[in-house]
Amino acid sequence: MKRFLATLATLIAFGVATLAQGDFVTVKDGHFERGGKPYYYVGTNFWYGAILGSEGQGGDRARLVRELDNLKAAGMDNLRILVGSDGERGVKTKVEPTLQIAPGVYNDTILAGLDYLLMEMGKRGMVAVLYLNNSWEWSGGYSFYLQHAGAGVAPRPNEAGYPAYMDFVSRYASNERAHQLFYDYVRFIVGRKNRYTGKAYADDPAIMSWQIGNEPRAFSNEAKEPFAKWLAEASALIRSLDPNHLVSIGSEGMWGCEGDMALYEKICADKNIDYMNIHLWPYNWSWARARHLRQDLQRACANTKDYIDQHLVVSKKLHKPLVLEEFGFPRDGFSFSLEATTTVRDDFYDYVFGLIYDARKSGGFFAGCNFWGWGGEAKPEHDDWQVGDPYTGDPAQEAQGLNSVFSSDGSTLNVISKWNSKLSK
Repeated sequence: MKRFLATLATLIAFGVATLAQGDFVTVKDGHFERGGKPYYYVGTNFWYGAILGSEGQGGDRARLVRELDNLKAAGMDNLRILVGSDGERGVKTKVEPTLQIAPGVYNDTILAGLDYLLMEMGKRGMVAVLYLNNSWEWSGGYSFYLQHAGAGVAPRPNEAGYPAYMDFVSRYASNERAHQLFYDYVRFIVGRKNRYTGKAYADDPAIMSWQIGNEPRAFSNEAKEPFAKWLAEASALIRSLDPNHLVSIGSEGMWGCEGDMALYEKICADKNIDYMNIHLWPYNWSWARARHLRQDLQRACANTKDYIDQHLVVSKKLHKPLVLEEFGFPRDGFSFSLEATTTVRDDFYDYVFGLIYDARKSGGFFAGCNFWGWGGEAKPEHDDWQVGDPYTGDPAQEAQGLNSVFSSDGSTLNVISKWNSKLSK
């Protein structure tokens, strides 16, 4: 144990020294660089990191430190994180506690949690992709800004269904008042100073990228043009506030652009967008059936590569890196139990990570991934998340254990560690 603690202290000290040198992640000639070297990575989604870093409701700094140590030990230094949830509390299928209770009214405990998280990540040489908005209901975003812009209250998908919800939030793309409320939030967050390090967020290399939102969509053909206009305005604003960090969209790719690859290319071609994102979901997209995961694995892998390759065409054309920053795969038997094996997931992950390694060897544009998501040491207490339950990688609107990778998933961690070791050499 003493030897482990001494080694960990050395690693943390090394992380401080590295980041003190201004080791921002940059893009050069279409590729990520960090510390003057090519940067390819296997990371994860850790959306609840700022909540865990707080000392208020949901906070657990001791757990946060343990999670970061475990992630670092597996070579995961790239975490995609929600800045904060928006809106009132007590809404089923929504993240709690919220950061932005009303426009411009903030829960300071979550801001402290974000500060603490970034400080601890900096010590370990880790970097964060911080997303600022969400088109989906589980953290507010679109529906929150529309409500406070006077457009009414969004129907809840768990009550009225997703078609009704998507019809409502399709108004966001052209609602200038909603945009202005969001821009006020962007100015506040991006312009912050970390209370623990005294460092302005804009000067902190523990941040890799500001991301406009989680899966921003137009949600209708009519909204495509104003959607692209909004993204261009948002990216220009972020760039004006912070010239040091990368800016990204958070798009699912063609799937999130109403199936329109020309729209995807248009939004990614913007001069203030530094790299490209895609998401893919083999089960959600019917590439793998719940009771036939092993039988459908080959098809899931083939469709995954095809989806990546379609977007790599745009990536090469625009000369920008491509990151698969969301993807998940169920446990064997479509079980939510931590006792269930993960053999098919492991094979799927192994396939995806291998594509990144192949790109690294050839100098390709497929630069990294963040699987969804890190459940760590949490042990789900209910199928549906309830206030007071431990946070997993599955947000409140999803079954707990559906896509989470837990600390006890040794075979999955072995796959992750193996590829991160290869990518670091």
